Amino acid sequence: PPGSYLHDEIKHLNGTLGSLTYVLLNWGILSSHLRDYTAVCTTELGRANKLSCEFSRSNIEMIALSIDSLEDHRGWTKVSASGCAFLFPIIADSHRKLAVGLAMLDHDEKDKDGIPLTATVDFSIGPDKRLKLSLLYLPTMAWNFDEILRAVDGQQLTAQNQLATPADWQVMCVFIDCSCRYLSAGYVCRVMYLRPLFSSDRYFAAP
Repeated sequence: PPGSYLHDEIKHLNGTLGSLTYVLLNWGILSSHLRDYTAVCTTELGRANKLSCEFSRSNIEMIALSIDSLEDHRGWTKVSASGCAFLFPIIADSHRKLAVGLAMLDHDEKDKDGIPLTATVDFSIGPDKRLKLSLLYLPTMAWNFDEILRAVDGQQLTAQNQLATPADWQVMCVFIDCSCRYLSAGYVCRVMYLRPLFSSDRYFAAP
């Protein structure tokens, strides 16, 4: 069936985005929005544009998507970017090919012809082209960029090390050592901290 599940390979991106397949070389965020020129979506795209340096710092490529036309996207980006250059691409999925394949449609929100519009969805995609995170919002709730960046930062660090993040984890905070073992009386794990060095490199150390 259509749709994507955690660890699924996002095959819909292969060959579909043309020159945008560069996202597959890095960590990527694919975000869909309801419609161009709507109030909530305009704040989302404007905020994403302002955070372009944060995305670059975390080696994240950002791509947006909706079922609007290329002409609508061009006009809207001039509005949402507040006169600044728009720093990431927006897919014009007017035929809903990607939206259907990735289960991004909101069947309660329809256009004038009664066809579903794209929901507010965020996908985090790893360099292995597999889905790492899926966030789905109501159309009245905008993307939470703090959570998106926090989650991808955590995914990158835990993918490179045998670690996990505890509840309410934030960047530069405590980790859980995944090499811990279950014991008969419960389970014991070591807590690890990510500490900065003067050289700006980072290392893991037990408290």
